[in-house]
Amino acid sequence: MIKKTLLLAADSKRLERTISRNRLTKPLVARYVAGTTLDEAVAATRELNAKGIDVSLDLLGETVSDLSESAAATAAYVDTIHALATQSPGSTVSVKLSQLGIGLDPIVCEGHLKQLLDVGAEAGITVEVDMEHSSVGPQTLEAYRSLLPGHPNTRVAIQAAMRRTPDDLASFTDIKPRIRLVKGAFLETIDKAIVDPAEVTAEYHYLSEWALKNLPDPAFGTHDDTCIDIVKAAAERLGIDKRDFEFQMLYGVRRELQEQLAADGYRVRIYVPFGSQWYPYLMRRMAERPANLMLFLRSVISD
Repeated sequence: MIKKTLLLAADSKRLERTISRNRLTKPLVARYVAGTTLDEAVAATRELNAKGIDVSLDLLGETVSDLSESAAATAAYVDTIHALATQSPGSTVSVKLSQLGIGLDPIVCEGHLKQLLDVGAEAGITVEVDMEHSSVGPQTLEAYRSLLPGHPNTRVAIQAAMRRTPDDLASFTDIKPRIRLVKGAFLETIDKAIVDPAEVTAEYHYLSEWALKNLPDPAFGTHDDTCIDIVKAAAERLGIDKRDFEFQMLYGVRRELQEQLAADGYRVRIYVPFGSQWYPYLMRRMAERPANLMLFLRSVISD
């Protein structure tokens, strides 16, 4: 119930205005969002790099209302790629296709994505494609699939909760995709997604081992100790080296664990969001980790 409420709150413009104006929420936002500017995001990236941790930068923003906004988002991502190429080689950028116009014109969106992939390839920066709500999920996967032959290093996020995920993964026959396996953080209907948390975790465990066996360089997006242990055990059992897969986590979440995994020799990449449109992102982080909710509510109601 808490998760559903928070996911609904993510779409509330009224609540967004209230929270955005509350000065006491700024420390909490700063914990999970690496500033509003590219310079601030690059500074956070370099701090993580100094600890032996890689980064994937995410320019916050979701569905655009016209194609001029999608072109602007694409240009901003081009700037991000160029900044990473000079300041943090080995970093990646994570792109939401809703920002690039997938809901308005899939062909234009695919063109924007191709531009980012081409720029990234030239600069030595890999692009990761985020997976969003099922309303744009199939189109996102098809855009990724169509460009994969020319850019086989591109990674795509795959949600364990989605019922179509096993079929989606099995559908890649010619080129095996690089994936980031996550549980899923969107409000979905039961016909499209597994909604019971224990069942989602069980599916994540199954898909983790499947990915290690069948896919190149899989990434596992999780903060769940059980899921992390499952991945470690499966990799050891299969004889897969610690450097042949990676754990991905969110900026500001379980920092000590991030550093410990890196110290233990695992590849760790942190998803670092930045930008002014932080509210929907923050609400989804609260939904994924409700333990943060009380801290957040105290800051709101104490003003």
